[in-house]
Amino acid sequence: MKTVTVLGSTGSIGRRTLDLIGAFPDEFRVGGLAARGSDVTMVAEQVRAHRPTAVALLDRAAVDRLARELPLPRPELLGGPEGLASLAADVSADVVLSALVGAAGLVPTLAAIRAGRTIALANKEPLVMAGALMTRTAREHGVRLLPVDSEHSALFQCLAGAATREVRRLVLTASGGPFRGRSRAALESVTVEQALRHPTWRMGAKITIDSATLMNKGLEVVEAHWLFGVQFERIDVVVHPQSIVHSMVEFVDRSVLAQLSMPDMGIPILYALAYPNRLPYPAPALDLVELGTLTFEAPDEAAFPCLALARQAGRAGGAAPLVLNAANEVAVAGFLEGRCGFMEVPRLIGDALDTHAGAAADDLGACLALDGAVRRSTEAALGGVSAGSARA
Repeated sequence: MKTVTVLGSTGSIGRRTLDLIGAFPDEFRVGGLAARGSDVTMVAEQVRAHRPTAVALLDRAAVDRLARELPLPRPELLGGPEGLASLAADVSADVVLSALVGAAGLVPTLAAIRAGRTIALANKEPLVMAGALMTRTAREHGVRLLPVDSEHSALFQCLAGAATREVRRLVLTASGGPFRGRSRAALESVTVEQALRHPTWRMGAKITIDSATLMNKGLEVVEAHWLFGVQFERIDVVVHPQSIVHSMVEFVDRSVLAQLSMPDMGIPILYALAYPNRLPYPAPALDLVELGTLTFEAPDEAAFPCLALARQAGRAGGAAPLVLNAANEVAVAGFLEGRCGFMEVPRLIGDALDTHAGAAADDLGACLALDGAVRRSTEAALGGVSAGSARA
């Protein structure tokens, strides 16, 4: 039986992971739970259902509220960033599933790596922010990074231990989001409500907006570079609206392997938890005859410049991907709050990349310092966006 610690237990990936753990009680048990603390009632329900050894909440004030909801005896309760890092490192676990949204996942995920825990990586931001540091630390501690994103899980399965020299290119697929086919001019007036209507996946607000801007795919390009050691020039993106082919690998002999399944995040989550084994999953079978047609098209990087910005940051290297990620998080929050328009998001990111060009961040302290500086400068730029450019 594997013990699993879940970082980000109240998000969509965390909740789905706990459902799967509950569905396979002979295979998995919960070691620790961590969340931001915005939904204490949900955390309390998860504690009662899964009986973890410890619980950590990023919001320190939420720890007291959680204590009041849980009768004695209760698990150890931890608070703040150091509490999350302590839980990730100190609670005994075979796998730590990292699903905290955004930069909050970096410190606890690194702590888990340094403690020798296998990482099931569901949030891409830590690798985008500090890919060299993350992968170097994983090598030093003999830790495996198992991807949970459906696209990276697909690549991982298709590669199946193949040497990097045998790979000609990686092909990430994208649904295209809710605005596929729209012109750049048409995107100027889209609303938050429209941007949150993803045609395929049901996810949290931040990742849904990233999917609408195609930044999510750009972040995945950077993540794929670090996970698989493939140069950016050999990582392509194609739009595949049906979301059946989750990604492909082309080998040097021109053979192409693809991983296909119905769009269901339970499949890559369970694959990472059970790796190297596979467990039976109660999902609808893939019926290609019923589907009939699978289509592919090139992404429109003129209409969706976030993808090009992510490629630019990846090729620039150094701390550029960290700058990209921090500026994106602030800009997306601004859009969700109605403080800027949809197409202001890539403008703010591009300005941040220009402002912080050449910045370095070689260790965790430098990464966190630069992340804070980029957020402050982007927040200041966001404050200067004219009211007329903000769309509700």
